[in-house]
Amino acid sequence: MPTELDMGCGKGRFALDLAERFPDRLILGADVMLGRLRKVAKKADRRGLENVELLRANNLELVGYQIPDRSISRAHLLCPDPWPKDKHRNKRLATTDFFSRIARILTPGGVFHFATDHVPYFEAMQRIAEMHPAFERADDGLDDIAGIKTDFELQWEAQGKRVPHAAYRTAAGGARL
Repeated sequence: MPTELDMGCGKGRFALDLAERFPDRLILGADVMLGRLRKVAKKADRRGLENVELLRANNLELVGYQIPDRSISRAHLLCPDPWPKDKHRNKRLATTDFFSRIARILTPGGVFHFATDHVPYFEAMQRIAEMHPAFERADDGLDDIAGIKTDFELQWEAQGKRVPHAAYRTAAGGARL
C-alpha cells in the first residue's frame, strides 16, 4: 500500500482530505502536539477513515530515524514555521541534512512536496532541492492532489496571499546518501 506522510499535520485537514481522496493509500499524519493529534483522530473516526495513522513526533527525529528507509511514496511539508529570526535559524528545516533525511525515507521515484507562504523560506527550500543530488524537479508530482489544502493555506488565500508549492522526485534508482 503506498504510504504518504504529512509532517506537521496540525488540525489534520490536509491529511484527512488526502485519506478520503485515496482510500487505497496509508496516510501518516505527524505532529508534536498530542492534543492536535487526538482531535485529528476523532475527526478521522467521524469520517470513517481507516487509512489514517497518527504519530507524535518532531520532524527531524521522524525523518532521521523513526521512518524506515524507502518506505514513503510522498512526503508533504506544508506551511512549516519559517523561524524568520536569526536566533531561531537552527530550528529551520530548510537544510541539506533535512533534505537528505527526506531522500532516505522516500521510495525510488518518491516525491517531496513542500509549500509555504513565507517566500524567502520557500526560495531557500527550492535552492536546496535544486542543488541536492538526490532530487529532480517533479512538475507533475502534485497533479492528483489539486484542491486539497491545509487550514493555513486557506487562511492565507483568504487574505490574498499566494502559497507556492513545489515537488521534487528522488531518482528512479533510489537515493543512497
